[in-house]
Formats: sequence, structure tokens, C-alpha cells
Amino acid sequence: MQHTGNLSCLSPAELRLLIRQKDSRIRTTTGLANGYQQANVVVLPNQLADDFEAFCRSNPAPLPLLYRSQSGETSCPPLAKQADIRTDVSQYCVYEEGRLVKTVSSLQNMVCFYLGCSFGFEGKLKKAGVPVRNVEQGRNISMYRTAVHCFPAGKFSCPLVVTMRPIPAAMLDVVVEITHLNPLAHGAPVHIGDPAFLGIQDLSRPDYGDQVELQPGDVPVFWACGVTAIEAILSILCFSGPPLAFSHSPGCMFLTDIPDTPAPLTPPSDNMEPQSAKPNPEQTPVCFQVSQNPLLYSLASQAAVSKIRQLETIIGEDPGQRGIEALFVQDELLLSCLSLSHASSIAIVTGFPTHYMHSPPDETDGPPGAIAIATMLLALGKKVTMLTDKRAVEMNQALIDEAVSTGVLKTTIPLVTYEDSGPDSALHFLCHHGDPSKPRYDHLLAIERSGRAADGNYYNMRAINIKHLVDPIDDLFIAAKDIPGISTTGIGDGGNELGMGKVKEKVKDLMPKGSLIACDVPADFAITAGMDLHSLTHSLTHSLTHSLTHSSVQSKHYALYCYCSHGCIYTKQECS
Repeated sequence: MQHTGNLSCLSPAELRLLIRQKDSRIRTTTGLANGYQQANVVVLPNQLADDFEAFCRSNPAPLPLLYRSQSGETSCPPLAKQADIRTDVSQYCVYEEGRLVKTVSSLQNMVCFYLGCSFGFEGKLKKAGVPVRNVEQGRNISMYRTAVHCFPAGKFSCPLVVTMRPIPAAMLDVVVEITHLNPLAHGAPVHIGDPAFLGIQDLSRPDYGDQVELQPGDVPVFWACGVTAIEAILSILCFSGPPLAFSHSPGCMFLTDIPDTPAPLTPPSDNMEPQSAKPNPEQTPVCFQVSQNPLLYSLASQAAVSKIRQLETIIGEDPGQRGIEALFVQDELLLSCLSLSHASSIAIVTGFPTHYMHSPPDETDGPPGAIAIATMLLALGKKVTMLTDKRAVEMNQALIDEAVSTGVLKTTIPLVTYEDSGPDSALHFLCHHGDPSKPRYDHLLAIERSGRAADGNYYNMRAINIKHLVDPIDDLFIAAKDIPGISTTGIGDGGNELGMGKVKEKVKDLMPKGSLIACDVPADFAITAGMDLHSLTHSLTHSLTHSLTHSSVQSKHYALYCYCSHGCIYTKQECS
């Protein structure tokens, strides 16, 4: 992608003229026509046009439809003046019988689709001081076929294709905000972090384009890509399609005269002429890191962040005057919810036998809270398992059965116990066949669960040792630290609960008898909550069901990249 001369200063019309004249300096259009939208191009026979438009409408993030031509129309008046699609793209691909057979510099008359391209936001990134590595390195953008499937429509069905741009971690929020405001250039990222979540095993081997190298401090950021349309063409031509179709060559876009305005341009389905829509600042996404190993960032709208922080303040109230406000760490609730939204299989553990002289000895707030959380996670399509002490199986099974019979739970959930039978017990419990690359659960959540103190015992708030009533489930949280892909949450109101080891120094210094009772086992996220924990957790999770949008990545169905107009959180939901 070496551009000589001062091509970057030319207007789209001037560049289209050079392309029409077959100027050898223009190999790809990345880095050109900054400030204007660029377009992927697909040309199909008439009989496939309606199905393909429906496919675009069903998958607006990779296939944002700018314009559909009339049959045989070579111009596109809403996008560019005096343009001719037969000559104004530097290189085309010709597909016959499902195979790329050649590239050409002119097209036959068919129905032409113009689809937004992420090159359209690169100018705004550069203006904000964000390094655009593919331009810096003189390379085409890296494009990868993923394991995520688009929503099918008509005859079209294919995997999602994404672009990858290395972005400095400190600039992720800037990049997310800029690209969110340009939905016709694919909008906000669909995934930030480890490419394996998308089924991409090797960033050095893109399926299209060139390898773009990450620099120290960079994070791989992925956007939906219009080359998804090429995958759609290949999929239909391989089986039952017509013998001929065309597309742009990846990286060789059609340059439009439409500015990359921060007000999104939304073409209606009748005349396809772009119209302006005012962005809603409350829906601007904010980026949060939720995991280091594997690396994973998640997005939430400002509205959702504000709502969750309000709930965090409410559940942090201290009606018992224990002084638990001193244990509060901001955004632990938010980060835990984001992590849970990306999880597919969650183990919930509860049980605090503080009333050691009674039968059963357990506190009454943890188990209902666990049921409430399980109910909402099931509603979100998660797999949920309950984990408890062997002595408490009968009680917890009765609670589950009652929740099912009263309709609180739509279906029963597994109830399991853990026993320390050797040095690898925790590993075998958490992972299939003890293989750390095959975890059974990707999130462990402890709610009002007694936690192990530094001396190996378990204490209630009166500093009475209740170890004889507690199974060593803490071992699972300790083992999870060394298993990539398993995150942990601890919820408590005194500092002696499992997971609150994250704030143990505060507990020791500020809580009564804290130096003895403090839990020594940390969780990734430690949520301090007052006594109405379970109902407020239920309310929080319920609010998330309205604010969750599609996210990435381990699902086998396309569900990750339609950043809804009202949405806020990218999740790994499987929406079929």
C-alpha cells in the first residue's frame, strides 16, 4: 500500500478520476480520502438482489447498506456525483462457480450494493492522535474469517469477517467513542482482546489483506468488516447460486463524497438516500478491562454504567452499622456484571453456617440471593450450577425444588458438592479431565459464602471458628487464578466471606476482629453489599437484560456486533 505523491490530500472525486485512469500509485484506499466514507462493493444478478438486501438488513454491522442500485445502474447519485462503478474501483474480483477466478478493471451491468467500510473512520482516528498502524506500516488492513455466524437471510449465510487494528490500551475509550458515532463504517468494535474468542488462532495469518504488527502497549481491536459480503458470495455460489458475481478486491474501496460526520447517516429502505440521525450521548460506549488472561475488554453505554453505579451505591448501604462502607471499591459490581455477561457457564456457591448451634446453621440471605442470580442468568441463556457443602445438599435442593414449583426458576439446575481428595482435586473439578484449556465453568460466583482466614479456619463475625461445617470450596477460587478463562466474584457484607480477600487489609484494619476473621482468599471482583443483597442483585441483573447488546465471541451464532441504538453492554450471548 505504498502511496507516492500527495494522494492523501486529494478529494474523493479527484481520487476516483485517478483510479479511472488506472493510476498505478493507488493499490488500496486505506489512508486516502480522509474525512469521507468508503464503500465495499458487491455486484449480483437480479434474482439474488432482494435476498442480499435482506441479508444486509439482518446484519447491519458488517454490512451497513449505503445504496442499492437499480438493475444495470452504474452510478450512485446519493453517494457520489459523476461516478461510474465500472471504472471507479481500482480492482475487482470475479467469482465463477463459487471461486475467485480473476481480477478485472471493469464490470458488467448487474445490481450493485454499496456497503460502508471501516476506512471511513480512519481519518477521525488520525485527527484524534490515534496511530493507524496499517497506514503507518504501509499495509492493507488485516481481515480474518471468524467462528461467529451471521444471521441468515434468504439464500445467504456465512461467517462474520472482521478487521483488526492494533490500538494503544490508553486510547481505547477514544477509539470506541469515535467509531461508535459512525455506524455506516461498522460502528464500535465487536471485540477487544484475545483473538481466540473469535476463533482466530494466529494474527500473523490474516485471511484477507496484510499482517499488521502490534507495537508494545497495543491491544488487538476488531471491527465487523464488509468483506463478510465476499464470504456470502462464496457460500451461495458454491452450492446453488448463479455462475457469476463481482466484488471489490479487499482493501480497494469505492470512495464516496459522504463526509464521515459524527451524526450517523441512515439510509431508509425506499430511496436509500442517507439521512442524518442525532447521536445520543448516553449511549456512547465506555471500555473496561474485565480479564487479563485471556485478555478481554468489554463495552457498556454511559447510561448503563450510571445505572449500575447507582445500584452499587444502594447495595453498599450499611443498615446493620457494621462499617462495611469502608470495604467499598467502586465499579466492582460493574466489572463483575460485564464479566458475567461474557460467561457461558457459571457456578454459584453460597452457604454461611454462622448459627452453628442451629439446624440448619446457615444464614438466610445467601441462598435466596443465589436463586435470584441463577434465575436471571438462566434468562440470559447461561448454564448455571449450584455448589454447596455436603451437609447442606438437602436444604439447597429443597430451595431449588421450591423455586421451580413456584415458577421462580423455569427449570431445575444442577446441585453439586466439592471434596478435596488430592492435590489436583480442584483442577479436575473445574476442568474437563483436569485440562486447564477445557474449563467446565468460566465464572465462579460466591454470595454470602464463608471464607477461609489466614490461619486456615473459618470464622463468623463473632470470631467463632465454624470450620467443621465448611467444605474447602475456597480451593476452587485459588485454583481458578491459574486457569485462563475462569473469573471469580465474591459478594459479602462483613469481609469474612469467600472472595473478600481482595480487600482483606481493609477488613483487618477497619472491621471488628478483622485481623482474625478476614477472608484470605481473593476474588477477581469483590462486591460489598448490605442485607437486601439478593433482591437488589435480582434488580440489577433484570436491568442488564434490557441493556445487554450483542457481543462476541464464543457463540456459534452471529450475535455480537449489532450495536443497538439503545444498547450498552457487549456480551457473549448466543442469540439464535
